[in-house]
Amino acid sequence: MSFIEYISTNYNEILSLLLEHIKLTSLALILAILMGIPIGILISYVKRLDKPVIAISNVIQAIPSMALLGFAIPLLGIGVLPSIVMVILYSLLPIIKNTYAGIKSVDNNLLEAAEGIGLTKMQILFKIELPLALPIIMTGIRISAVSAVGLMTMAAFIGGGGLGYLVFSGIRTVNNNQILAGALPACLLALFTDYIIGIIEKLVTKKIYDDKEKLKKERKKQKIILLITIIIIIFVFISSLNFNKKDTIVIGGKDFTEQEILCNMLYQLIEKNTDINVSKKCNLGGAGITFNAIENGDIDLYVDYAGTAYVDILKNKPISDTNKVYNEIKEEFSKKNIIALNPMNFNNTYTLAVKKDLAYKYNLNNISDLKSIANSLKISPTLEFVNREDGLKGLSEEYSFEFNKVIPIDGSSRYLALMNDESDVIDAFSTDALLKKFDLQVLKDDKNFFPPYNAIPMIRKEVLDKYPEISPLIDKLGVLLTDDVMRNLNYEVDEKGINPSEVAEEFLSSNDLI
Repeated sequence: MSFIEYISTNYNEILSLLLEHIKLTSLALILAILMGIPIGILISYVKRLDKPVIAISNVIQAIPSMALLGFAIPLLGIGVLPSIVMVILYSLLPIIKNTYAGIKSVDNNLLEAAEGIGLTKMQILFKIELPLALPIIMTGIRISAVSAVGLMTMAAFIGGGGLGYLVFSGIRTVNNNQILAGALPACLLALFTDYIIGIIEKLVTKKIYDDKEKLKKERKKQKIILLITIIIIIFVFISSLNFNKKDTIVIGGKDFTEQEILCNMLYQLIEKNTDINVSKKCNLGGAGITFNAIENGDIDLYVDYAGTAYVDILKNKPISDTNKVYNEIKEEFSKKNIIALNPMNFNNTYTLAVKKDLAYKYNLNNISDLKSIANSLKISPTLEFVNREDGLKGLSEEYSFEFNKVIPIDGSSRYLALMNDESDVIDAFSTDALLKKFDLQVLKDDKNFFPPYNAIPMIRKEVLDKYPEISPLIDKLGVLLTDDVMRNLNYEVDEKGINPSEVAEEFLSSNDLI
């Protein structure tokens, strides 16, 4: 599928995400301006505050955006709020520094003259200092505005929406068309934002013209452009409001293809079979983020995996007893007011995969076959696999080997590293479509180290109590989702490039679930 074909097929989604991106960026920038300019004015008058405030702003600017999001999630949850807070914090520094620098650059002779004719400090600020500092202040705002557009792509990582959704999804599925569909509008939006801020700068900055008629026409043109821009932003905000007064339940999902398909399936299944108002927040990140989201009430329903819940969340040692794992999950999660529904009919367990030529060279069929050569191989696992008890650490102890080098790579990029011979081994899920796409050799867990990873829908107790009809609907879906079915659905997205929402809808429709 060419880029033009992808755009024509998915233009509704791209437009929706673009409008969402405009809303988020506009709100964050407006709030940053309302905070940054007063702070800049304050530190220009209160001398002892300038260095500490600018130092704090510099420290915030130096923190990686992903780390800042990580700090924000426990405090602010997921979605729009932490995304906006992150962009505000990053946008403050240029606005504060330029406001401070602009005011401090005003000629002292002018200030003395203003005091001499009896102007108060407030009159000096608003009649002399701010007008003269405006060009410098507007430069700071332009810098913040352009960077805010790019930073807001990170919102998709925690369910905030925006064009980053396409970028992250494209990276995960090795879909360059999808990456471009998110990156190109974001780039154009940044350029357009810079242009609009430039128009506003001209409108609020005094200019001297010999030709008064020319000045009048230019001012009129600037006001029209500004008015149109304001109308567009207001329209975007109004169109995003939900006027439906019914209670809404939120479906969540992790940040890989299978989870996105499941998230869309649950969303469509409930929306089209009940009167419940449903929204979705797919692509929320790893196990910790999604569990925190349901525990904090940011989402109400998502699908987790038995091994993940048992080991990563409940901090147990890996075991292979499926019934014991499920029963303990059900018991422990109920104490957190989260109900583990009946497991679905597929087991997306961890595995290791290698290229077939390496498997042939060393006769690799089982994970234990790696023992004699592991110290000469490079493995590229996901970050989550590296840090899990049922991941690389526990696996190395169980099979008594260590790899020569560990190069953590998240998402589908690890498959590319493997195919480009930058890595020798990767971790994978048994239902990954990319195993089929790249024709890899899957190594059998011959010591049964990995616990069962049956998919288990998790729902908040108060939601299930209020809407008991949800459970039988999900049970009907779960029976149909076998390992082979799930792998083929993943293949539809990862290899054929079909939108996960369309794949979910087609499956539900063909099985008379909607």
